[in-house]
Order: sequence, then C-alpha cells, then structure tokens
Amino acid sequence: MRHRIIVLGAGYAGASAAGYLARHLHPEDVEITVVNAEPDFVERMRLHQLAAGAELRRHELAKMFAGTGIRLRLARVTEVDAKHRTVTVTDGEGIDRLEYDTLLYSLGSTATDHGVAGVDEHAFHVAGRPAALRLRQRLDDLGENGTVLVVGGNLTAIEVATEIAECWPGLRVTLATTGELGGWLGAKARRHLLRAFDRFGIEVHEHTTIEQVTATGAIAANGSTFFADATVWAAGFAVHPIAAASGLDVEDDGRIIVDRMMRSVSHPEVYAAGDSAYAIGDNGQPLPMSCASAGFTRMQATAAIIGDLTGRKIPKTSLAYVGNCVSLGRKDAIFQMVDGEARSKSWSLRGRPAARFKAFVLRGSAWNMSHPTYGLPTRKYRLTAASNHPAETVVI
Repeated sequence: MRHRIIVLGAGYAGASAAGYLARHLHPEDVEITVVNAEPDFVERMRLHQLAAGAELRRHELAKMFAGTGIRLRLARVTEVDAKHRTVTVTDGEGIDRLEYDTLLYSLGSTATDHGVAGVDEHAFHVAGRPAALRLRQRLDDLGENGTVLVVGGNLTAIEVATEIAECWPGLRVTLATTGELGGWLGAKARRHLLRAFDRFGIEVHEHTTIEQVTATGAIAANGSTFFADATVWAAGFAVHPIAAASGLDVEDDGRIIVDRMMRSVSHPEVYAAGDSAYAIGDNGQPLPMSCASAGFTRMQATAAIIGDLTGRKIPKTSLAYVGNCVSLGRKDAIFQMVDGEARSKSWSLRGRPAARFKAFVLRGSAWNMSHPTYGLPTRKYRLTAASNHPAETVVI
C-alpha cells in the first residue's frame, strides 16, 4: 500500500508543496492528494486588483496538476481528526472521510471581524475570490458616485484603498485605522505613502477604532460616524478554526504550533505551512502571516516530509522575513526592508521601481504555481521502511 500524503489547501504554500513532493518522491511509494474548495489557484496577493475591476488570469488546478500523479479533490474541509488520521470533506455529492499517513495542513487564513458587530452582515473583504468578486459587483453598482470606507491600516488595507481610488476616481475613499497609517515604515517610506494618499484624495482617520459596522457605514469608539455605500473590512486575518478542533496543539490564535522542521509539536505526522503555521523565524520571533512566510515554511515542510519518509538528511531552509512590499495602485509601491528584529530600516525602494519589483514578484509567483513540476527530476527518492521516524537534520 502506498504512503498516503494529503495536502489541505492549494494556495501559495499548498499548491507548490504538492508539486515539489510529486517531483521528488517515487510515485510507486506515495499517493498525493490535494484537497481544495475551489477549482483554481487563487492569486491572493492580487485580489484587491480583482475587486477593483482587473481581469486576472485563471489558473485551473486540474491543468496545473495534469501529468503529475497528484490527485485533486475539490471539496471543503470540515474536520481534521489528528488522533485517527482522518480528514472529513464535503462537496456536492455529500460527506467523505479521507485517511492519511502524512498530512500537510495549509488551509491559510481568512478575514476576521475581531468581534466587531455588523462586520459579517454589512462589510466586504478581499481575503478570498468570492468575497473580492462581491466587492467588485458593489463597486460596479456604485460607478462614479458613492463613498467607500476601508477599515484597517495594514498592507491589505493600504492596497485596497489605493487600488479603488485609482481605478474608481469618482468614488470618495476614506480609511480608518486604530493606529498610525504606515507607522511601521521608515521615515522616507512613510512620507511617500502619505503623499500617495494625498494624490489619490483618500481621507485618513488615524487612531480611530471602529466598534460597529452598519448598512450605511460604521461607528467609531469615539462616537464618530462614517457614512459609506461600501465598507471594506481589512483589519487583519485569522486562521480557520479547524486546526484548533482537531486535537493538534495550537496557539491562542488557532495556528498550529510547529517545530523548526514544520512538524506539529503534538502530532509529528502532521506538518503545517503558510498562514496556518505558528513558526518561529530565524530572528526568534513568530513569522507573520504573509506570502513570503508561506514560501519559506513550504520549503522547510516539504524538505522535512521528504527527509522523514526517505531517511535523507533534512536541510534547514531560511526562515527569514526581509521586508514589506505594498502596492499603491498600479504604478506606485513601496518595498520596505527590515532588520533582523523585523524593524524597518532607513532604506526603502519607492515609486515606479518598487511597482515594477512588485509586479515581477506577482508574475513569478503565478508562474511557479502554474508549473508545479517544473524541472521534474529523472531520479526520485524511494521511501524507507522506517519512513514515519524523523530523519537527522543538518544545517546547509
């Protein structure tokens, strides 16, 4: 019987992980199944563009995995039972229970309301393709008349606000954030950010905590009322509650606690990558939820899976966080470098060069996802008899 590997989620971490495992493990020894709710790989880093009206290229998972030996199961994950090594999924045909020997958990994250009343009922977000398309329809309905309120001050909030302001110049865009907009940036980068907001005519309300979203806008803790035809909630992300209910050890925020090899500390046959993993970076701090972190944790998780199953030494991949890249519309951006303590350096790339760099990253990520078995090796690794025991690790 072949060793059953299940990969949950086909985002930036899951899709590439499945392809990497298929490239390196012998098909006679393993059966790789990817479970994903949607039929396409979704470029999450471009969902703010989709919401504002851009047409994104479709990346069908069936075509991406064709000829790889990877089995694609289009279904929604409803439960993980770590004790019995099963995953429960549901699709149009009903409920099914899948058994695994090795599980790679990479279900990612979604928008979180932080307990604020009215968010689920009245707000839009861009944490998934259906949600982005819903916002897009609302903006189409508004046309050139109306007000959009963006709640949040992180990278997503900044990108959503500037993208909408650029693509819909007739709309009035307002942003409310609990802190200082771009306060984590270096001085030059923050000045560039504020100039961009001035150029787009985006009204900014700093140190403003939204405590309720209504059908006509939002109400702040200080009593201020914001009238809006569309409120976009971009105030952070949270992981799905499935891991917390699975029996796996998780952090308070629901992320799976992993060791340096991305193995669950409570169930070593389970690995986590991307936003779902609570991983400590090389600087001793938890890696943030980001596409960059997804890449590093994916590389470490797949290296560990291969090593654990084949008895090969496991290389330690870098778990670094080098900087933040935020788009300010299509022709402007900021790439802010950070130091080993994740503090912004004085140097940053700004303007069109940064926008070209961000576009290069987006194109490269999409190409890599669309070619999961590029560079298919002629020699694949065979599994060992003791494939469930961790292999020795080595730093390279």
